[in-house]
Amino acid sequence: MRLLNKVKETSEYISEKISIEPEIGLILGSGLGTLANEIEDPTYIKYEDIPNFPVSTVEGHEGQLVIGILNGKKVLAMQGRFHYYEGYSMEEVTFPVRVMKLLGIKTLIVTNACGGMNKELYPGALMLINDHVNFMGDNPLIGPNHEEFGPRFPDMSHAYDEELINLSKKVATELEYDIKEGVYAAISGPYFFSRAELKMLRILGGDVIGMSTVPEVIVANHMGLRVLGISCVTDMAIADEIVSICHEEVIAVAAQTRPKFIKLVKEILNQIEN
Repeated sequence: MRLLNKVKETSEYISEKISIEPEIGLILGSGLGTLANEIEDPTYIKYEDIPNFPVSTVEGHEGQLVIGILNGKKVLAMQGRFHYYEGYSMEEVTFPVRVMKLLGIKTLIVTNACGGMNKELYPGALMLINDHVNFMGDNPLIGPNHEEFGPRFPDMSHAYDEELINLSKKVATELEYDIKEGVYAAISGPYFFSRAELKMLRILGGDVIGMSTVPEVIVANHMGLRVLGISCVTDMAIADEIVSICHEEVIAVAAQTRPKFIKLVKEILNQIEN
């Protein structure tokens, strides 16, 4: 089935299940999905019940959509995302973003748990993404372009909305949070990088490293969505000081940071103009 037809079929299925037209999309990374529990008058839709949707297989991902009201905004939240390393194609990884656009969403807030390569970052720190390095070895826009979605050669020079970044910094200041800003380096995974590889990505300008986010941001820009990216640093990935890490530890640190993360995102939503 052609991609456009699949996206239409899926968006129509979701539309029939909900009573609101969502304005803001939320993609919640590892250990951060509990933000969706704050949504009022929620409608839950399991990924496995949605036509054409993949199913999240990663620990710490609930695997469902939650649609409702969060701090006065109509939102659609993904509790769990799809990763390239799970064996999904880039089209499948980014499929939900295309569905969001057809559902009426104009702004996408994408979050992740990641490793800090910049020594100014630390486990538990929050970082606003202002740019990215795509080191995944693939791109979701490869193949035939669908003009209904966007141009053949979209501009990624401002992939992360500057107004949303500035708003988020203002909110962080009001909350007295120490928030950083920097570059997210995306790798395919599913292993944590070697020392030499980390050194390379740091030289290339990466501040944090992760296995998600960038494909979704590329497709969001292709479809004309405003994007805000927030990374939760769960471990240090510094080449000369690397400490062994496992996914369980990533989830644990993300859980410790959750209250701060939830408060930040909710206040951003409170002040955002969509």
